[in-house]
Amino acid sequence: MIHHFRLERGGSPSDEGDYECVAQNRFGLVVSRKARIQAATMSDFHVHPQATVGEEGGVARFQCQIHGLPEPLITWEKNRVPIDTDNERYTLLPKGVLQITGLRTEDSGIFHCVASNIASIRISHGARLTVSGSGSGAYKEPAILVGPENLTLTVHQTAVLECVATGNPRPIVSWSRLDGRPIGVEGIQVLGTGNLIISDVTVQHSGVYVCAANRPGTRVRRTAQGRLVVQAPAEFVQHPQSISRPAGTTAMFTCQAQGEPPPHVTWLKNGQVLGPGGHVRLKNNNSTLTISGIGPEDEAIYQCVAENSAGSSQASARLTVLWAEGLPGPPRNVRAVSVSSTEVRVSWSEPLANTKEIIGYVLHIRKAADPPELEYQEAVSKSTFQHLVSDLEPSTAYSFYIKAYTPRGASSASVPTLASTLGEAPAPPPLSVRVLGSSSLQLLWEPWPRLAQHEGGFKLFYRPASKTSFTGPILLPGTVSSYNLSQLDPTAVYEVKLLAYNQHGDGNATVRFVSLRGASERTALSPPCDCRKEEAANQTSTTGIVIGIHIGVTCIIFCVLFLLFGQRGRVLLCKDVENQLSPPQGPRNQRDPGILALNGARRGERGQLGRDEKHVDMKELEQLFPPAGAAGQPDPRPTDPAAPAPCEETQLSTLPLQGCGLMEGKTAEATAPCAGLAAAPPPPDRGPGLLSEGQTARPAEAQVTQPAHSEQ
Repeated sequence: MIHHFRLERGGSPSDEGDYECVAQNRFGLVVSRKARIQAATMSDFHVHPQATVGEEGGVARFQCQIHGLPEPLITWEKNRVPIDTDNERYTLLPKGVLQITGLRTEDSGIFHCVASNIASIRISHGARLTVSGSGSGAYKEPAILVGPENLTLTVHQTAVLECVATGNPRPIVSWSRLDGRPIGVEGIQVLGTGNLIISDVTVQHSGVYVCAANRPGTRVRRTAQGRLVVQAPAEFVQHPQSISRPAGTTAMFTCQAQGEPPPHVTWLKNGQVLGPGGHVRLKNNNSTLTISGIGPEDEAIYQCVAENSAGSSQASARLTVLWAEGLPGPPRNVRAVSVSSTEVRVSWSEPLANTKEIIGYVLHIRKAADPPELEYQEAVSKSTFQHLVSDLEPSTAYSFYIKAYTPRGASSASVPTLASTLGEAPAPPPLSVRVLGSSSLQLLWEPWPRLAQHEGGFKLFYRPASKTSFTGPILLPGTVSSYNLSQLDPTAVYEVKLLAYNQHGDGNATVRFVSLRGASERTALSPPCDCRKEEAANQTSTTGIVIGIHIGVTCIIFCVLFLLFGQRGRVLLCKDVENQLSPPQGPRNQRDPGILALNGARRGERGQLGRDEKHVDMKELEQLFPPAGAAGQPDPRPTDPAAPAPCEETQLSTLPLQGCGLMEGKTAEATAPCAGLAAAPPPPDRGPGLLSEGQTARPAEAQVTQPAHSEQ
């Protein structure tokens, strides 16, 4: 209890500030979360209400602003009398806003804003409201006089989003969220004609809110928007847990907190801020505390403090270090001496007490610049008091400490000691050589930045193999990875030597032999190219390839179309022939006597035209239609199995004599339908009858050409 609260005046201390409660016993100390104490104040008005004029039935709005602690309570007076808050046309908003809707003549007067808290009471300047006569009743577009402001609140507070709209007819005010999520109904109310009130806000209420003024019965609308940000003080999702661990092991605490904005986490050890370093590590944005190689000095109460702009919270846990009775003390007189560039000898003395149960020692090793988690161990027998640590890096500092182990546990760690390995000359660098021309070489190797840290670099030598002396050294920094040699003898074989050096001396060299003769011969055989011509040739070649591809595709398309139309023509032709050669459907004895019947199903077979018809002499038919391969002539027909069968194997063919004319010198395709038929004029005494048996056609009157390559 502070009975006489003081403010800072004339250098005297103030009671304002952050307060913490501290509790302590033999196990440790804890600190409470912070409590801030501030003096109640009240400033002057920095926004006074302004005089306004409104029409009957219209809207009037007054506003005042003032700062104070605690937040001042705002009320309004009209003509020095508090306004009637039960009047539905009067709307008071918490931030010092007075809205009057449906103005009437009796609303005219002088209005004052009154602000009060425990520190003081302030009254603003007066503002006159003048209500004119009734409006003209003309149509007015909807308009938003005042839209919602951007607000930043803490959870459980009340958000007031103001929206004042005018128009004729009176617009309808509605609210929505810009992200499309529903506003909800719990804790939501509309105050006055369109002000949105959200009670007991949460983080989920954060977002952009849109106020829309709609003309009734139309889609005419005006909008305004404001952002609401709700902050939440830090709270713990996972509290640290008290643990007990044997001495020499690792202890870990985990603390996870959430809030808006995200809180910052710090750790305290017995009330003191604990930072990373030594055997203490902080990870995952300080949410994980790890203590390695714990000892009696680490036994304490550890606190996790989460804090953001909305508040803070703390949680605590205790670390108990289990210490078995009769454990040996830490090893003594630990020394580390460098033996070589990769070896260090570590020696020590046994502990002073409880040494009989010691079963061995463990040497802990790490680079001095590395974090403790990169430490590694090597075990040593109990009768050995020195150990040679090998496979170390040259010119590197290392940290060493030792623990003695018994069946009941480990001793505490010895005092750490540091030692640096000796330096050595660098190893031979890997070297490759590339011939650039008849008189130039390029040398390539890997850069060694560490050489620059140890006053080192590279040395380059070269000479013709026929000479005894080298040219060089050419000194190069450790960050360089290439070098060009030029103006060399094109006919010589060169020896190139590269070595690395530091403050400890020169390392072994890498040697390469390279000949320039082949390069000079290739240069003589193939003169330098004209890059412009090659580029033009490449462009011409590319253009030719593209044109060739287009021509090839065009040819393929034409070939496919030719084959398709050719096949279609052949099928139509064959169908025409089949239609002309098809037998009549009536009885054989009733056929037209002007039709010549032939049986071409198989060679050598005779066909019967009717009971009263005479047989045609096959010899005469063979003279008119020489069979394929007859008289020693080869068969001119192709043996392509894919040739159309309907034209080659007609089972029963009849054709009117008028359909076959005398043809000479025609191509095989033109004469194909009638290639096997010849017509002779009938004797005068027989009329248009058929050829009788034994008669032959006269060659002078009827000739048939036999094409060399007929397909029919």
